[in-house]
Amino acid sequence: MRTQVAIVGGGPAGLLLSHLLHRQGIDSVVLESRDRAYVEHRQRAGMLEQGTTDVLRESGAGQRLDREGLVHHGLELRFGGAGHRIPLTDLTGRTVTVYAQTEIVKDLVARRAEDGGDVRFEAEVLEVDAAAPSVTYRHEGRVRTLECDYIAGCDGFHGVTRPAVPGLRTFSREYPFAWLGILADVPPSTEELIYAHHERGFALHSLRSPKVSRLYLQVAPDEDIAAWSDARIWDELAARFATGDGWELGQGPITDKAITPMRSFVAEPMRHDRLFLAGDAAHIVPPTGAKGLNLAVSDVTVLARALTERYATGSETLLDAYSATCLRRVWRAEHFSYWMTTLLHVDPAADTFALRLQRSHLDYVTSSQAAATTLAENYVGLPLG
Repeated sequence: MRTQVAIVGGGPAGLLLSHLLHRQGIDSVVLESRDRAYVEHRQRAGMLEQGTTDVLRESGAGQRLDREGLVHHGLELRFGGAGHRIPLTDLTGRTVTVYAQTEIVKDLVARRAEDGGDVRFEAEVLEVDAAAPSVTYRHEGRVRTLECDYIAGCDGFHGVTRPAVPGLRTFSREYPFAWLGILADVPPSTEELIYAHHERGFALHSLRSPKVSRLYLQVAPDEDIAAWSDARIWDELAARFATGDGWELGQGPITDKAITPMRSFVAEPMRHDRLFLAGDAAHIVPPTGAKGLNLAVSDVTVLARALTERYATGSETLLDAYSATCLRRVWRAEHFSYWMTTLLHVDPAADTFALRLQRSHLDYVTSSQAAATTLAENYVGLPLG
């Protein structure tokens, strides 16, 4: 079999790339190792930058996003028993939107099905050839080869495409803490996200819908999830979010909980021959800055634009610039995510001097319009590409 673009990975990056290419008349086949139910219910973050929502709307995949997405015009930094609002829209003219990644995937799968797109679930990729581009995979009990003009590696951090790139330079950082995240059937206690810095550790109050809350606690990387009963989780969240004005945290049944380690990772370059890496296959950010999904959307938007130019004009100028173009935005997001993480979390190895510096920095960010604008500009997202 042959196609123009073989896409390895059927998460939001691979599905969106396939959708964007289809709108330009470019054929693709998506190969996803998991089944459709797993992909559509895989829990991930859902804070969308302005640029991400613009891409989804302009591509025709934003109807349900517009109906159900929760638009945010600010966020709160909470420390010292008080909240401090950062007015994102007032400072930047832009917004962010809460819309779960699971819902984006469902929307994109539905659009590819409506458009007759070729998305193959439970297709295990065995080999990737970037020079004479082809992908060998196992599907429905048979080993097949998909020949193509280009390969897009959208298969995540543990996928097969990044190891197929020789001579990669990698940069990484492990953090001395992790996040214990929960989903709870309780209306959110906030209309905007709360990022809390507390001597016992960081906490985040997010929301999934008007009836479902998403909350996180800083814990040790080797923490045992079995040691965290529902009661202990709620008690710890209440302590870290406590304020002097009587604010109360609503509680309800916890339907999901998991511990996620935190790391920063970048692989360079993001291209080898006819193989292009995108999303988590090329980079990972700690979740504090809400950049992971947005970087993936940025990558595939740049790649779709480059492939469109190639097929329309024969020029490979944008393809040749793909890695450098994406990495400029990747490194800015890496720095912002690192900055937010170190600003808000408690490093167990920090001495009293470091802790006082951290508090001083929080005071500065929440009292200086220039500092708040820097946070807001990066949080709502820099221009894609």
